[in-house]
Amino acid sequence: MYEDMAGAAARRGMIDLRSDTVTLPSPAMREAISAAELGDDVYGEDPTVNRLEELAAELIGKEAAVLVPTGTMGNLSAVLAHGGRGDRVILGDECHIYRYEAGGASALGGLIYHALPNGADGTIDLDQLRAAAAASDDPHQSPPGLICLENTHNRCGGVVLPLSYMAAAHAIAQEHGLPLHLDGARVFNAAVALGVDVREITRHVDSVQFCLSKGLSAPVGSMVAGTRPFIARVRRMRKILGGSMRQAGVFAAAGVVALSEMVGRLADDHANARQLAAGLAAIPGLDIDLSRVQTNIVRFELRDERLSVADLTGRLRERGVLVGGMGGQTIRAVTHYGIEAADIDRAVQAVREALAG
Repeated sequence: MYEDMAGAAARRGMIDLRSDTVTLPSPAMREAISAAELGDDVYGEDPTVNRLEELAAELIGKEAAVLVPTGTMGNLSAVLAHGGRGDRVILGDECHIYRYEAGGASALGGLIYHALPNGADGTIDLDQLRAAAAASDDPHQSPPGLICLENTHNRCGGVVLPLSYMAAAHAIAQEHGLPLHLDGARVFNAAVALGVDVREITRHVDSVQFCLSKGLSAPVGSMVAGTRPFIARVRRMRKILGGSMRQAGVFAAAGVVALSEMVGRLADDHANARQLAAGLAAIPGLDIDLSRVQTNIVRFELRDERLSVADLTGRLRERGVLVGGMGGQTIRAVTHYGIEAADIDRAVQAVREALAG
């Protein structure tokens, strides 16, 4: 099923570790796309979209789910469906919603981001979370509207939030009558890393967004899941944001394959990431915390500031390896479908040569 499916960069002789968004659909996905039964999804008449939404809701353990074009739209639709103008969105200062989604909840929904410090393990201190979640009678303060967590946590290196932490955070949300939304773009990676059914994670949240692309390798699409009334509100927000689609079964078909066939192979990506991290740890001039390499993301630091990240990534590109800078002296490499163990060996050697050069 997975043979001969390197990404476009790999076909050009490049090993592309910039992100797991560079994956190309599997042969089974391409076949499903070409054979997809279609209808008008705005009317609820696309049978392939309907099948995907039912499958996603069942797998994730929620009453209903809705297909959206992107993870950013999924998170924004969910936040807007949960909160009202002037409400606070309590979240981590390193999370994707806060860092990389263009301030959409504020710009379009009038919500206020209340960012708390993320720990290196991706968590938010529970005492700080509890204090932020508490409503105040002071009219000078905006009311709390919802809590958002991220699992796995991208900027913290793909780390997985423990189930006990998820349960504790949810208890705080319930204590204060707040919904808890999970940016679970890579939540299936988290489940594979923990060795549990993904529903063991999502039972601790009221809503979840997860990507069909990234590690699951579909060409486009994300899902939002929650209660039926909540998903009805998300559909309205999706419409407002311009995300309602017509014959969306064309790419929903790939999403069905992603959920049916691609979850199990995420363990291969995790093994490749550990192999890469071990190789990088043996190279002088780099710093890497192996305890934070838990899924498919590897973050490492350039120790010598005389060499910039741009210099190193340029040297790696010349040697056929693509990675991404994360600010400062931090570099990120992400393993995914289409990357094999032999590619990891080549990438490690390229880093060694680039630093020596």
